[in-house]
Amino acid sequence: MADDDTPATFASPACFLHEVDPAYSGLPGPLDLQAWTDVNRWRKAERERLIAARLAGPAETRAAESEAIAAGVLAEIGDVAGRIVSAYWPFRGEPDLRPFLEAVVARGGQTALPVVVEKGRPLEFHLWQAGEALGRGVWNIPVPAAHRPCLPDIVIAPVVGFDPACYRLGYGGGFFDRTLAALPARPRVIGVGSSAARTATIYPQMHDIPMDLIVTETGVVRPQDVSTVRALT
Repeated sequence: MADDDTPATFASPACFLHEVDPAYSGLPGPLDLQAWTDVNRWRKAERERLIAARLAGPAETRAAESEAIAAGVLAEIGDVAGRIVSAYWPFRGEPDLRPFLEAVVARGGQTALPVVVEKGRPLEFHLWQAGEALGRGVWNIPVPAAHRPCLPDIVIAPVVGFDPACYRLGYGGGFFDRTLAALPARPRVIGVGSSAARTATIYPQMHDIPMDLIVTETGVVRPQDVSTVRALT
């Protein structure tokens, strides 16, 4: 999702909370700017509400949801032998998929974590598996200590919120959309989060890129209407 303070008119793609507010070029007309202001205000309020609700839930509930989500993702992606699967390091109550990464390796796959290189640039993905050294990245979020960039076949992205068209409400930094747009080949992109994070719409904009599907603790959500009307056109 792009910077929620400045509208963008191009595709730029963890939940990664280590998303910052990048600068975008180009300014919309007065009417578009007003529309963006309204959407921006709503997104910020909804983001805060959903994160607060997520953190307020019992740790045991989040752990059970993480387990169910991991099982759902494994069932969805099937055979991972020879494929690279990128997930993320859990933050602020996000589903903990670290056991899922271990399961991928046990099944013959490789695993990776996203790395923020610098503000305004796409994420990089670096190979990593449980037991290997970690360093501290932006916002002190763990990243692979070894520099082993890769192009994942499957990217798992936590969501703050999502809608029936599988558009993802992230943290507002724009890293995720920008990364998807910059990759030479699009991976399969799976959003993960609690079913309670579902909302009628996130008011997707021109730069927003939908997930291929969303996995929650209650099941799989597939895009119902990828032609969802955008607030800005």
